[in-house]
This record gives sequence, structure tokens and C-alpha cells, in this order.
Amino acid sequence: MIFTPTPITGAFLVDLEPRVDSRGTFARAFCRKEFATAGIDMEVVQSNLARTSHAGVVRGLHYQRPPGQERKLVRCIAGAMFDALVDMRPESPTFHQAWWIRLDTVARQALFIPHGVAHGYQALEIDTEVLYMTDQYYMPGLEMGVRFDDPTLAIPWPLAARDVTPRDLQWPLLSTDG
Repeated sequence: MIFTPTPITGAFLVDLEPRVDSRGTFARAFCRKEFATAGIDMEVVQSNLARTSHAGVVRGLHYQRPPGQERKLVRCIAGAMFDALVDMRPESPTFHQAWWIRLDTVARQALFIPHGVAHGYQALEIDTEVLYMTDQYYMPGLEMGVRFDDPTLAIPWPLAARDVTPRDLQWPLLSTDG
């Protein structure tokens, strides 16, 4: 795997290093030792699969507060998605900064998201599927979020947003986040 730092401190793009032969390809998608070598100590305890039926659907921007903070490894396994991060760690040099990227089945990249970084995405195709692994069990009641359409962030969602949940619409704007 190849780990490339993103503009958000501690977040990485993770590229596969496929072996190619006449049958196709084989690549390691997660290896705890390779993550540790890259400075990421991640023990996966949960794996989640989300399928989004319609293009334009926005999910997020979510993160968990302590003690439920999650590191995530996110990969698009069908379709395509526009993925966005917002650093919510006050001690971070990239606090309140946003960054985004397209993840799809062509580039086959994954995104490692550290604790305290809000994550959200928009499905760009029908039946987009996202697989994400976490290093923490989900703890209800510790959810936090930021509005996906916060003007301070100016995230350029490629499609008109649709089917945003009432919960995601009630998250605060950064200017009111305290």
C-alpha cells in the first residue's frame, strides 16, 4: 500500500499496489503492519457497508466525541462518491479546514480518517456502495456533526443535494459550533 498525506493533518489516501497476472489483479486492502509502518496504529473492530440508491444523496458530515472517537478507512466498492473531511480537532494545525476527493472503483483508493475529523460523502452514481472499517465500536449518543452545506467550508458538492436526513440538517454551522 502507498500512503499519501492529505491536506488534513493525519488523514491519508491509501493506494493499492496490485499484483497483475493473466487472471487479473490482487492487492492487499488493509494490513495492520503496513499501517503501523506508516505511523497509523489501527486495530479494526467493526466493518460497515452503506449502499446509496440515488445519485446526489449526501451523508454526513459526522464524527464521534470521546470516548467513542473512531478512526476510519473508507473505500468506494461500487459506483462513485465525492468524499469530504473537516478537521474538528481544536489542537490540530488544520482545525476547521475542509478537504475533498472523488473515490471510485476506477482509482480504487481508500481514505484513512483520524479521530476527530468529520466525514461525509455524496453518491455520484446510483447504487454507490461504501465500505468502511473502524477502530472503535459505534457508541450511540456520542455522534457529532457539521452541516454539509456550511458556507464557511464551501465544499463544492458536485450534484444538487438530495435525501439529506433531518439529523444531518440540524448539525451546527462552524460559526455556531462553539
